[in-house]
Amino acid sequence: MTHFNASFSLQHQRDLLRNLNADIVFLQEVRNVHHTHSKRFNAWPSAGQMEYLADQVWTDYSYVKNSIYPAGHHGNALLSKFPIIKNSNIDISAHSIEDRGMLHSIISPPNWDSPLHTICLHLGLFARWRHQQLSHVANYIHNHIPTNEPLIIAGDFNDWSLRSGRSFAQQLNLHEVFQQHTGKPARSFPSWLPLLRLDRIYSRGFHIKHVAVNSGTHFFKLSDHAVLSATLVRSPDK
Repeated sequence: MTHFNASFSLQHQRDLLRNLNADIVFLQEVRNVHHTHSKRFNAWPSAGQMEYLADQVWTDYSYVKNSIYPAGHHGNALLSKFPIIKNSNIDISAHSIEDRGMLHSIISPPNWDSPLHTICLHLGLFARWRHQQLSHVANYIHNHIPTNEPLIIAGDFNDWSLRSGRSFAQQLNLHEVFQQHTGKPARSFPSWLPLLRLDRIYSRGFHIKHVAVNSGTHFFKLSDHAVLSATLVRSPDK
């Protein structure tokens, strides 16, 4: 939806994602079901937003509910051109007024001798909550993801101070792809004139070949966050 729920923008968002030609797409605040909006807008997909976004491009997709309300629900999602062999949804809410989760997907790229782990997440608005949530995520990674298997973590970290992200990356031996490639995390909010560095892409077991911030005035009717993209090449020792 555009600002103040004025119009339905999912088709334009799908066109944008297709033009990026990404193998894997991390999405937050996907409203897969919303009974009020589906009645208001004729273009609302009857099969759900995820099936509409993935159609004929991403053969596999995952969606998990993080917030449920009378009109429907929304949550994190992943689109993948490679088979998704397992999904786990972990509640990382730090307070009852914010429902937050992380989606852990295990993907099987062709000709790889180990799976690819992806984590899509959306952190809280306050620093204390984000600290708790990242600690939860770090503990989960330590306990469930082998250090020798490649990992990508992406989403809205709401971390404009950059403090939480640095500590998180250090304890897990992660690289934030924009910081590694350009010296600083990307400015991603607001999308039409990015000023704040809210969104992140972290990786482990990859070389970073290219990064880009997809933003501009045309995003005013697409999303309040810019779309971050990265081209990663798997490290030979992983």
